[in-house]
Amino acid sequence: MAVPFNPSLLVPVGVGALVLWRMYSRIRRMVGRQHLSNVRPWITVSVLPIVSVLLVITSIAQPMSTLAFAAGAVVGIGLGVYGLRMTRFEKTPQGLFYTPNAHLGVALSLLLVGRILYRLIQVYSASGSVAGPQVNYATTPLTLLIFGTLAGYYVTYAVGLLRWQRASSKSDSSSDPGARRNDAPNQDN
Repeated sequence: MAVPFNPSLLVPVGVGALVLWRMYSRIRRMVGRQHLSNVRPWITVSVLPIVSVLLVITSIAQPMSTLAFAAGAVVGIGLGVYGLRMTRFEKTPQGLFYTPNAHLGVALSLLLVGRILYRLIQVYSASGSVAGPQVNYATTPLTLLIFGTLAGYYVTYAVGLLRWQRASSKSDSSSDPGARRNDAPNQDN
């Protein structure tokens, strides 16, 4: 007997597939040697602070959520500094490469996966119960603590990558004997 097609299942299955694909790509990116992109760190430095500000603004009526986000951001910044210290940076003729700390990357990814699974379990268990007050799960203290940690880590890490990229390009121009530095005095007189 054939199971009838239910179009209402298409959206949850599609969203689930998208989340699984992004989690796979995130974990894969966090544990191996990577080529330093010219664009990705700038997107992280630009987008995550904007999303963070929007989340904090929507949770301003809940002081515990705002404090949880701030605490998470402080923890994330500390983890970002630690992660940069544990990262192996390589300058090769093919370009700039870095290898992040695998343990830290997997731990942060599992933290996010755990929160998503927890949220899905809450939604699933609440769908069968009597309708109660709606909870905005995006601004709960636990969610904002985790998001603040991830945002603090990723922004700090991206800033560190951009600083390393800039320092590497400066050392390239200063080590090239044919390159002329802008801060050197003009000796053509």
